[in-house]
Amino acid sequence: MAANGIPEDVLMDNDLIKDLVEVAKDSALLNGVLMRTKETPNSSEVVTYAPFTLFPSPVPEATFHQALAVQTHYNRLVDKISQDSSFLEEALASTIKVDDFTGRLFNIYRHVLQEGKTQSIVLGLNRSDYMLDQNEDGSASLKQIEINTIAASFGGLASHTPNVHRHILKVAGRLEDSKRILDNNPSAGLAKGLSKAWDLYGSERAVVLYLVEELQRNIFDHRYVENELWKRNIPVIRRQFEDVAKTGFLDQDKRLFVDGREVAIVYFRNGYMPQNYTEQNWEARLMMERSMAVKCPDISTHLAGTKKVQQELARPGVLERFFPGEPDVVDQIRATFAGLYTLDMGPEGDKTVAMALAKPDKFVLKPQREGGGNNLYGAEICQVLEGVKQSTERMAYILMDKVQPRPVHNYLLRLGTPLKLSTCLSELGVFGAYVRHGQDMVLNECAGHLLRTKSDEHSDGGVAAGVAVLDNPLLV
Repeated sequence: MAANGIPEDVLMDNDLIKDLVEVAKDSALLNGVLMRTKETPNSSEVVTYAPFTLFPSPVPEATFHQALAVQTHYNRLVDKISQDSSFLEEALASTIKVDDFTGRLFNIYRHVLQEGKTQSIVLGLNRSDYMLDQNEDGSASLKQIEINTIAASFGGLASHTPNVHRHILKVAGRLEDSKRILDNNPSAGLAKGLSKAWDLYGSERAVVLYLVEELQRNIFDHRYVENELWKRNIPVIRRQFEDVAKTGFLDQDKRLFVDGREVAIVYFRNGYMPQNYTEQNWEARLMMERSMAVKCPDISTHLAGTKKVQQELARPGVLERFFPGEPDVVDQIRATFAGLYTLDMGPEGDKTVAMALAKPDKFVLKPQREGGGNNLYGAEICQVLEGVKQSTERMAYILMDKVQPRPVHNYLLRLGTPLKLSTCLSELGVFGAYVRHGQDMVLNECAGHLLRTKSDEHSDGGVAAGVAVLDNPLLV
C-alpha cells in the first residue's frame, strides 16, 4: 500500500480513473450526497453531487480512535465553560474591547445573566476539528484546530458518504479496502441530542425551529438531521431571523412563539458571522436567548467556542480548574492542543508578535470568526501584525502553531472543476452531542465523524467555502 492507502499504480491508471469518476458521481447522487448548484431561493430542483474525494484518505487508526475517545471530555469542557461566568468574563475581557461582533454577543450574555436564565435544559451539538501533525520521527500527533459550538455542519452528508467510497473501491477491485470504510451516522447522533432536549421540554405541540439563511446551498445536510426528527414525530419548522423578528414573541411565562407555534428548541444554523445580523436580527437573538426555548447553542455555549477561549484553555492550570481531581481527562484533552499564544497588550503579547514576525510560516493568525476562510498565513501575518502590533486591535486575534500534516495524493471531484491528481491535506472532525438538565448530564456522546480534504494549494477554507471536499477515513 502507498502512504495514502491507495497504490500509486491505481492513482496513475488514467482509464480506470476516468471510469471511476463517472461511477463516483452517480454513486454520490444515488446515495444522497447532494448540494444545490446555486444560491437562489426555491432552487431544490437544481441539484448536483456535493464535492468529494474519489478515494478515501488514510488516517492512522490510533489517532482516529483518540479523537473519538476525547470527544465526551470536550463536551463536558464546553458545558463547564458555559456555566463559568467569571472565566468567560476574564477570558474575553480584552477581545470584547476590540471585536465588535464578540462584544455584541457578550452584551446579550450579560443581559441574560442579569435577568436570570429561564431554561435549565442545555443542548450542545458541536464538532471538534483536528489535523495530524507530522513529528520528526515520522509519527503523527492529533492536534485540535478549533471546536465549533454553533452550526456545526456536514453531519448530514457525512452519514451518506461511506457507501459512496465503498462502492468506488469495489469497482476499482479493492474489496478488502472497501471493508475498511467505517459506518458513520452523525445525522442520527445529532438528532438524538435534539430529540432528548425536545422530550425534556415537555410539549408535543412545540416545534424545533431551524434558524437558517435565506439562501442555503447546503440544504440537504440540514434535511437529513431534520428527517431524523420527523421520524420521531418531532415537528420542525425553518425560519430566518427576519421571521422571528416579525412574528416572534414571548408570553408571560417567556415561552417563545413564532408564526403562532410554540418553539421548544431554536437550532442555530445561522448567526455565527457578523454579516448575519442587522439591528433587527440582534433584537431577535436577544428575544430567543431570553426565552424558555432550548437554544442550540445558548449564548454562553456560543462564546465558549471562540478562538480566544481556545487560547486561554491552553494556559497552565486552566484545564485543572474545570476538571479538579481528573488528571487523566486533563491529559487527554491537553494532548490534542497545538501551541496557542495571546496577543493581548503587554510583554507576553509583545513576545508573540515578535515570534510571529520572525517565523510567520510556522504560525496561523486567527480572528474571532467562524465559517472558514478567515485565518491568515505567511506574508499575510506579517502584513496584519506590522499594522496592529502597537495597537489594541491585535487583541482581536490569537496566534497558533501551524500544524504540518503529511500530504497525500487524491482526486477532488467538484462540479465544473477539471479533474487532476492533487496533493491534499485532510482535517478530521468529531461530532459531539450532550444534554444537561439542571446539574444532571443526561446525554453525553460522540455522535460521529467527518473527514474533509483540500488541495495543499489552499491554506484555509471548508466545504461550504468552496475549498475542501467531503472524504472518508481509510484507517491505516
